[in-house]
Amino acid sequence: MRSARRDRGRLAYLSGLAAEDTVEKAYLRKGMALVARRWRGTRAEIDMIFADGSALVFVEVKKSRSFDAAIRSLGRAQCDRILEAATEFLGRTDRSQMTEMRFDLATVDHAGAIDILENAFALEG
Repeated sequence: MRSARRDRGRLAYLSGLAAEDTVEKAYLRKGMALVARRWRGTRAEIDMIFADGSALVFVEVKKSRSFDAAIRSLGRAQCDRILEAATEFLGRTDRSQMTEMRFDLATVDHAGAIDILENAFALEG
């Protein structure tokens, strides 16, 4: 049993990496520059950070059987952690807290198709 569980976990991990690779290529095709991948803050990881001109685009990648299932898997608590990590990222760079930021959700379905929801969530206030 333990081996099957480990195999499923490894498969999910590799599937997630493949989804991230696919999403990264999509953003690069849009002319954005990759700033960081799997950036780790104190409380959260940001899957990808891109520069779009002077703005930063923080991307959360979700892989699931369907786009709807991927969207539903992103909860408010995770959004809050990502927003906090983005603020932490800015604090560790030479960028100002006034830097324009966008938070996207990139979903990848079972067939590898991508759907990007720009401004999927935002800083409040």
